[in-house]
Amino acid sequence: MGTEPTSVARLSMSLPSELFRQLDMMVEERGLPSRSQLIAELIRHALAAHEATTRPDEMLAGTLTIVYRGDRGRVRHQLAQTQAEYLKEVISSQHVFLEDDQSLEVLLVQGPAVRLNDLCDALRRVRGVHQLQLVTTTALLPPLYEPDAGEHAKGAAA
Repeated sequence: MGTEPTSVARLSMSLPSELFRQLDMMVEERGLPSRSQLIAELIRHALAAHEATTRPDEMLAGTLTIVYRGDRGRVRHQLAQTQAEYLKEVISSQHVFLEDDQSLEVLLVQGPAVRLNDLCDALRRVRGVHQLQLVTTTALLPPLYEPDAGEHAKGAAA
């Protein structure tokens, strides 16, 4: 599923007036050029979430945000162990300390929806995790490293 449409289809919809007003306020507050742009973005988010729940083998990329209490080294250790069990899915991570001895960690992830959901469930089971949210997209990262066929032959000959 691409993010840029090759052609445009028109959609006509009716909304309750209060919802329409809130939509217009959101468009204005975000400085978007049109309602269409906002609605397309919202639909993309909904479609990615739908893919994650209904098509377990669908490849997805995204971020996994975790907020946890860092007063026990055990929490960080358990999170690291869990991430190591999902080494193919966890591309990178970033950690920052927050106030009140809390930590924020953001993981860049990619893999089959079922594996990403399993990773979320495993991280949620770590005592001390307060919040966890997975945001996915169907747009994928390019392969990080794929040796050329010639590289295999050179390595075998050496």
